[in-house]
Amino acid sequence: MTVIVVMGVSGSGKTTVGTALAERLGVDYAEADTFHPKANIDKMSSGHPLNDEDRQPWLEAIAAWISDHQSSGGVVTSSALKYRYRDVLRGGGDVWFLHLHGDRALLADRMKTRSGHFMPVSLLDSQLADLEQLRPDESGLVADIANTPEEIIASALSALEDRK
Repeated sequence: MTVIVVMGVSGSGKTTVGTALAERLGVDYAEADTFHPKANIDKMSSGHPLNDEDRQPWLEAIAAWISDHQSSGGVVTSSALKYRYRDVLRGGGDVWFLHLHGDRALLADRMKTRSGHFMPVSLLDSQLADLEQLRPDESGLVADIANTPEEIIASALSALEDRK
């Protein structure tokens, strides 16, 4: 069964869309931030972007979760900024990406107004610089974050149905 990876930069709405999508599908949900080692969270909290070396164990842990959910399906969030990161995630099994994409100003506004998250707005530009769009060989959909979560989920469900 397919595992959906809700991807995008910080502030794109991954948690909101991911939890609602998992609930709608009746599958397990996992928040990518819970897979980060404390050192990664501390680094980001202090305003320093992660490098590829920092991200590798995090990506491998998410890929293991994906592998564990191949029979039941699931939804997991991950920034999945680069093609090579998504390649690690695809190593876990059948994956479909829902890329939440939007305007920098909207992303920054969302980041400024949320509470209790470790990612500072100062790291948004480094994430946008690293972001590589989905390639034709990657299964998924790009959704505009200016739409409501309900509209995004409806589009995703329609695209997943068309995939069958």
